[in-house]
Amino acid sequence: MRIGILSDTHDNLGMVDTAVRQLNRERVDLVLHAGDYVSPFVIPRLANLHSPMIGVVGNNDGDHQLLAARFAEHEGLSLRGGFATVTAGGMCIGLLHGDDRELLQGLIGRKAFDVVVHGHTHKAEVREFGATLVVNPGEACGYLTGKPTIAVIDTSNRDVELLSL
Repeated sequence: MRIGILSDTHDNLGMVDTAVRQLNRERVDLVLHAGDYVSPFVIPRLANLHSPMIGVVGNNDGDHQLLAARFAEHEGLSLRGGFATVTAGGMCIGLLHGDDRELLQGLIGRKAFDVVVHGHTHKAEVREFGATLVVNPGEACGYLTGKPTIAVIDTSNRDVELLSL
């Protein structure tokens, strides 16, 4: 199974469209979004994905109720709140934004997940802590680094590819 991962889209509609096109070209089976959509008008753009998407909220997502309402308007999109446990491709994945550093470190340290996905730092990074793979896809918006990125993980071999947009 191939899982697309993105985070920190921050209202950059052009980059959201680019990320969606890239994830569709990659033929991912599922997309995980680690938060910071910022405004609900981003959600209809994400609905153009050819695969289902599970998302969590980030620290810059203001109106969580309106965001959830926009998600609910689109089949295949699911907003889970501040944290989600996702089982896909034989892996147990913890999904969060990552702005609560103690929570992030606790999830990684407890070794309860095969993969922990987070965003928030805007820095693309793939690390291993024992048997736990930690993936930050970086920022899809490109605002802070000037280098918009997403990630794709292949669950059959735990291979993670960071893709520049």
